[in-house]
Amino acid sequence: MADNKGAGTRSSSPLTKGDKAPEFSLPSDLGGTVGLKDFRGKKVVLYFYPKDNTSG
Repeated sequence: MADNKGAGTRSSSPLTKGDKAPEFSLPSDLGGTVGLKDFRGKKVVLYFYPKDNTSG
């Protein structure tokens, strides 16, 4: 098994519609870090670009 240090926590099963998202944080483009907890009580849309900035 590969070493995933620094890769974040991975769930043992994929999320399905209606599941709560796990807590995570990422670097902000404005500096610092932003996490899901920063938006608690607000509606959030998270869009993931799996191939952003790639030739795929």
